[in-house]
Amino acid sequence: MSDTTLDKTAASRPLDGKVAIVTGGGRDIGRACALRLAAAGAAVAINYFKSAGGADSAVAEITAQGGRALAMQGDMTRMEDVAALIDASAALGGTIDILAHVTGGLVARKTMAEMTMDHWHEVMNLNTTSFVHAIKGVLPRMPKGGVIIGIASQAGRDGGGPGAVAYGASKGAMITMTRGLAKELGPDIRVNSICPGMIDTDFHNIFTKPEVRAHVSGITPLKREGTSEEVADLVAYLASDQASYITGANIDINGGLAFS
Repeated sequence: MSDTTLDKTAASRPLDGKVAIVTGGGRDIGRACALRLAAAGAAVAINYFKSAGGADSAVAEITAQGGRALAMQGDMTRMEDVAALIDASAALGGTIDILAHVTGGLVARKTMAEMTMDHWHEVMNLNTTSFVHAIKGVLPRMPKGGVIIGIASQAGRDGGGPGAVAYGASKGAMITMTRGLAKELGPDIRVNSICPGMIDTDFHNIFTKPEVRAHVSGITPLKREGTSEEVADLVAYLASDQASYITGANIDINGGLAFS
């Protein structure tokens, strides 16, 4: 094998020897992240809440390609479930090099007048507290050179659509946490988040009307929705040494719909 071939192999698998945890990895963006990180060489522990089929099929796909992966059910708003996931990931290696935190959701569209405090706390726990739990859980096992990647949202920038005040606030908190943690954990650990816009996922299948999706696609410079795989490509890049001078960033991926 020539040196050139070796170089190409190394370039195509920049995460060889790394262990990644993907929370919310059973469907859509999370599942795509698990597959993409595995394709780059990482062993992947996939957390899921309800999407057992998607998580299990991702493990099967990864192992069929010669990779290593496991799937485990858990509620990331519960610290004991986070601890159990981290303990299970020890089967893949002694350290956790990458955390991709995808857990989150809108729950329901509620205006401020409609919103109960139970709804507010549920959304904040699902999106923001789960991020805190995951980070606190992995830090004792994350070595120098580790990477934390959160999935925030364009809603954290602009407040979100109708009835999404709680969701936007929770994602805005993630954006601010990303900046603070980059300063706190640097230079040993890099922390970045991604702010997706209109991505073709169950989030919008459930919570966004088809005519609204068509309108948003029409006013987006790229004239379409994004894909989970495109978000996963960005996650894999941020996890790699190619992004070694990027930390504290909240990167937009929205087809040019909004700029920050």
